[in-house]
Amino acid sequence: MGPPVVSVENDEESSLLLQSTAGDLSWRLNFDGFQLSPEHKEKKPSRALHDCLGVLTPEDYIAEYYQQQVEMLEGFNEMDALADRGYVPGMSKEEREKLAKSETFAIRLSNVANLVLFAAKVYASIRSGSLAIIASTLDSLLDLLSGFILWFTAFSMQTPNPYQYPIGKKRMQPLGILVFASVMATLGLQIILESIRTLLLSDSVFNLTEEQERWVMGIMLSVTLVKLLLMLYCRAFTNEIIKAYAQDHFFDVVTNAIGLVAALLANYIAGWIDPLGAIILALYTIRTWSMTVLENVNSLVGRSAAPEYLQKLTYLCWNHHKAIKHIDTVRAYTFGSHYFVEVDIVLPGDMPLEEAHDIGESLQEKLELLPEIERAFVHLDYEYKHKPEHAQAQF
Repeated sequence: MGPPVVSVENDEESSLLLQSTAGDLSWRLNFDGFQLSPEHKEKKPSRALHDCLGVLTPEDYIAEYYQQQVEMLEGFNEMDALADRGYVPGMSKEEREKLAKSETFAIRLSNVANLVLFAAKVYASIRSGSLAIIASTLDSLLDLLSGFILWFTAFSMQTPNPYQYPIGKKRMQPLGILVFASVMATLGLQIILESIRTLLLSDSVFNLTEEQERWVMGIMLSVTLVKLLLMLYCRAFTNEIIKAYAQDHFFDVVTNAIGLVAALLANYIAGWIDPLGAIILALYTIRTWSMTVLENVNSLVGRSAAPEYLQKLTYLCWNHHKAIKHIDTVRAYTFGSHYFVEVDIVLPGDMPLEEAHDIGESLQEKLELLPEIERAFVHLDYEYKHKPEHAQAQF
């Protein structure tokens, strides 16, 4: 079966994207001769020791280096395909629609499961009175709220308003997560304070009847099993939102297990284990969402893309047209969940404005075909020895 055929609807746009690939291509960068041996392509860096101890062996460093080279060459090949064909290679329309339906089902299934399991854990919290299980239930509440925020922001971003929001609403998702994380931190601190108060009370006693114990164990074990199955199902997808759901399901497996173990140990050994487990769960939840906050703060403040991604953009810009003499600047920075890209290219000073404009516009269109890029700005210049534009912004 051959590669899927992707048609470009706008013939005029296609001709602009492909006009620079005709004729002699000796001026273009070409890495076809730089192929790694099958041994280096197949050898993946071992992550077992790194995941357990946080260290890499010398063999891991070597394998990781070659893996980076493989990914770099694959990135350059992807840019070559974009330059030659005018589109990013990918799935056919039917395959994309089928995948979109599967992803939608996975998100809906996760949301429904979160709602049902949250109700079950609320009942378990009421029956047991365990602070550890209450803290675990709080984590499930956060999953529900985060799912609602992801849905609301996705809906908002799909309803653009070019007059009120001329550059789109891509920042709504990280902003929503920041608001949600603030609520999470407040609730987590409240759980910690209540647990500390319980620990300080010398007469605190925690007892479960046999019926309560059966209910709590049945509910918590069932919730943990369902979350484990959902985690395995969602991990099969590459969509970032579904991967986030898979991570949330994994966190729920951990928090449910800790909450159940803490409640049982408090019931059979000592009552202080229950508030201690609640403190551990609250700190774990706060730490997890604090890391998420840091990631989203970076996306809001305009953090630069990785050097490997800037390499791909530079490679694409240089191979765009033979008339490009220099590449002055290639800059990509986060704007919500996507990148803004700024490119400065140098063209001959005597080139007609119409021709220079077509080169710059077709490069902009080519850059904006990349799925990670929200908007690209291409600046045309005739020399590269002047001071950088927006120099005051560099300080």
